[in-house]
Amino acid sequence: MAFVPPTVEQLGLYLGLDEILGDRADLLLVTATALCKTVVSPLPEGAEAVVLSVAGRAYVNPQQVAYETIGPMSVQRPSGSGGMYLTKADRTALKSLAGRGGAFTVDPTPASADPTPTWPIDEVYGPGTEFEPGWGYI
Repeated sequence: MAFVPPTVEQLGLYLGLDEILGDRADLLLVTATALCKTVVSPLPEGAEAVVLSVAGRAYVNPQQVAYETIGPMSVQRPSGSGGMYLTKADRTALKSLAGRGGAFTVDPTPASADPTPTWPIDEVYGPGTEFEPGWGYI
């Protein structure tokens, strides 16, 4: 199954809003999807959660307000809690969903490699002499 972009209704459910501005939410979802594609393209199955997270942050705090006071109430939000951006965790999640990241090995030995030695063999020491178990070549 491939990536299916989230809908406006899903963004409303994600944010816990009864009413949501459809055109604005749709724009944010399209933009969040495009932003996620800068990390992994095509987007893998499961990337809907990251797209919803990115679009949700931008929907609830578009001006990136960090501190707001209205009458006796004041709210302080973490720096960088609004606007359209990907966090390090978002990038990591996208790469993980795409099967990238984690440990891997690279074998630099060419497929045509031959295990026989390419240097001159010393006739005095090695295969030309007698091998004694525990002592080696004597």
